Amino acid sequence: MLESYFVRPQTVDRIRASWIGPEIERYVGWLTESGYTARTVLHRVPLLVCFGEFACARGAGELGELAAHVDAFVLERQRRTRRRDARFVKDVRGPVEQMLRLVVPGYVGPGRRRRPVPFADVLSGFFGYLASERGLRPASIGKYRHHLSRFEAYLEQIGVVRLSELSPPVLSAFMAERSGAGLSKTSVRDCCGVLRVLLRYAHREGAVGSDLSATVEWPQAYRLSSIPRSITWEEVGRVLTCVDRRTPVGRRDYAILLLLVIYGLRGREVATLTLDHIDWRSERLRVPERKAGHSTAFPLSRSVGEAIIDYLRHGRPETSDRHVFFRAVAPIEPIGAAAVSSRAGHYLLKAGIRVPRPGSHTLRHTCVQRLVDADFTLKTIGDFVGHRSAQATQIYGKVAVEPLREVALGDGEEVLG
Repeated sequence: MLESYFVRPQTVDRIRASWIGPEIERYVGWLTESGYTARTVLHRVPLLVCFGEFACARGAGELGELAAHVDAFVLERQRRTRRRDARFVKDVRGPVEQMLRLVVPGYVGPGRRRRPVPFADVLSGFFGYLASERGLRPASIGKYRHHLSRFEAYLEQIGVVRLSELSPPVLSAFMAERSGAGLSKTSVRDCCGVLRVLLRYAHREGAVGSDLSATVEWPQAYRLSSIPRSITWEEVGRVLTCVDRRTPVGRRDYAILLLLVIYGLRGREVATLTLDHIDWRSERLRVPERKAGHSTAFPLSRSVGEAIIDYLRHGRPETSDRHVFFRAVAPIEPIGAAAVSSRAGHYLLKAGIRVPRPGSHTLRHTCVQRLVDADFTLKTIGDFVGHRSAQATQIYGKVAVEPLREVALGDGEEVLG
């Protein structure tokens, strides 16, 4: 494997002569399989050889001892190069820790510091309850952790050490603090809902003497108070025109944008699509495990099918993974929901279209609004885009967006007449 990157035999010999040479070569094989470029390999291997020599000079003789020398190695490289910027530290530490995760059993590395599970010591079964009894998805459970971490930190700040000490004034003060933190009304309302669920569970488990959930009042956030952030079909054309379909990234993004705007898919639903969900013979596209708990089968649009085929043939990396869409840079792995939304937002801004929170939902809203303008029933529209209930679709029926735009652009005399 090393001979594929290093021409001089002396260089290969030096790498293999290192006491961690076999581990470096294994790491090179992993980099190759993961789609990293030759330039990356040529940059990282000499660094790892130096790390092995540095650790050996400090007394390391086994792989399990390497982790103890990472920080000192980074400081030594900083001292020698006189660089202190975060980018340099990342370029040194990253490859070393990545190799250690591959070759040292049980090594995790610092990575991102994970916050402890809130209230794990007194309500250890709460998050299991959310998943098993309430049937929440991991993303929803993550929101619970977010809000409850803030609540736990607040209680620690004011000196409340036991849930039995909770009272309506404490709960009210916490919600007042969250309301003053710049959150929207809907975010504050979500926090109130999370707190209510926790308090009911705590009462059920005997951690609090009475059910305090009713004392948590949330702000009024009217469901139909805003207009969905859709764009016109002409603007959709501008967005699609911005995509450079000559590149693998452009081919992938073009297919993603079409799925969002034609079928109104969520970013998560695009990210989880696999080759098994596309029936080329019957020209059907199946979207499983939607938010409403069911799957939907669509006729496969000709434009969408051609865009996906173009990506599969000329953009998708060679892999045994059945997901349709992949990252364009190493490590090669399926694209995530956040990346889908980010790419949609990128092209909206590139096309010069200004909407609140540009992303995948902008195109989803556009799909729904187009169906409303075509006089489809709200029940049909809700089934098409996978809404959990009819109420989720009602907001699109409260205004006729295009007629209102025509009124705003005209002189209004026809309306008055």
